[in-house]
Amino acid sequence: MKRIFTASHTLFTTRELLFALMILTSGFGLVHSVDAEDWLQWRGPEANNHAPDGADAPVRWNIDRGENVVWKTAIPGRGHSTPIVVADAIFLTTAVKDDETQRLLKFDRSTGRLLDNWVIHQGTLPGRIHSNNSHASPSPASDGQNVYVSFHTDDAIVVTSVTTDGQQNWQQRVSAYRPSRFQFGYGASPILVDDLLIVAAEYDGSESCLAALDTRTGKTRWRVDRPSNLNFATPIATTIGGQPMVLISGADMINAYDPQTGRELWRVDTATAAICGTVVWDDRRVITSGGNPGSGTWCVLGDGSANDVQWENNVKCYEQSLLTIPNYVFGVADSGVAYCWRTMDGKRMWQSRLFGGGISSSPTLVNGRVYVGSEDGEIFVFKASPDRFDLLATNQTGNSFFATPVPIDDRLLLRTAVGTGGNRQEYLIAVGTR
Repeated sequence: MKRIFTASHTLFTTRELLFALMILTSGFGLVHSVDAEDWLQWRGPEANNHAPDGADAPVRWNIDRGENVVWKTAIPGRGHSTPIVVADAIFLTTAVKDDETQRLLKFDRSTGRLLDNWVIHQGTLPGRIHSNNSHASPSPASDGQNVYVSFHTDDAIVVTSVTTDGQQNWQQRVSAYRPSRFQFGYGASPILVDDLLIVAAEYDGSESCLAALDTRTGKTRWRVDRPSNLNFATPIATTIGGQPMVLISGADMINAYDPQTGRELWRVDTATAAICGTVVWDDRRVITSGGNPGSGTWCVLGDGSANDVQWENNVKCYEQSLLTIPNYVFGVADSGVAYCWRTMDGKRMWQSRLFGGGISSSPTLVNGRVYVGSEDGEIFVFKASPDRFDLLATNQTGNSFFATPVPIDDRLLLRTAVGTGGNRQEYLIAVGTR
């Protein structure tokens, strides 16, 4: 197993930043957070893909003309991971096929300048993945002092911890990862809960698992077997009814685990075998969507008190996650149709076609508006209202869009690509009015 960790150039000196750590244990989650204005991991500070209260973002922009474009930075290689924001820096993973490297990139938060480009692995890319996947699909996570990245490399899931200045703390193999039925690759992001890093490594093999690593040492604190089944969902941490839990769906069930011990709290046998999206919730219910082999959206009670489905429909949101607001859930289906359902009973409030189909990016909520992008690079903005569908804008943003928009500093961070084949170039773009 070849492991490399080098910087592409000399590191810039930065002062160490100390953060107060707190755990949010209110109705919207048990989440590791240091600053409401940072975006430390997949789905943000409250794990629900909501921008903080008071945040804003532009409704319209034009990349070609530079309208409401604060900065635009070329990204080496290719990846589908969503950026995270830690203090004065942005971190993003990528993979460069020419030299078979998987890398962690660091950008300046204000200007977008690429500060560092660290090689984590080289020469160990998987032989085959799905054409719609990348070798850098999981998003990083951070506790404010360290950054944690997970890669499918050398037929395994390997997590690396580095400081925000690029010094390696540890590297840990979580599980073998050698799918036999379909070689689609990997996509689950690591998530932080207290001093634990939760990692899903689910595949049709004997080491399929959900594991918790000690953030200080990388040692496994707990590990639970998951079914020998191809699944791609990222776990998520929250608190429902006063009970902290880690939620994950797939393998024909929805599961809740104790974050500290891995003990299964409850399970509802429902949904479908393969799910890519992350579970969402309101104050009482848990909702998921998926599409292989069965397609649909399913809702269960969040305390496990009823081992059955509260409601379901046949709408397929496969790679993209859903988005909740109090009492309602939004989804944009693989078909390109947007929906709003009432979480109490699944009543469809409205539906409206946005595009012809092809979506991997998850919707983000900013200031009462939903932002969601198609794989063809159109980003749609509509009101987060259950009363009626109200499209506010459509913004062409490159022509290959897979990552989820990240709201920060009254801007949106957008990872997109322009061109195809040998002319394809990825960019990280900040859109905003300042």
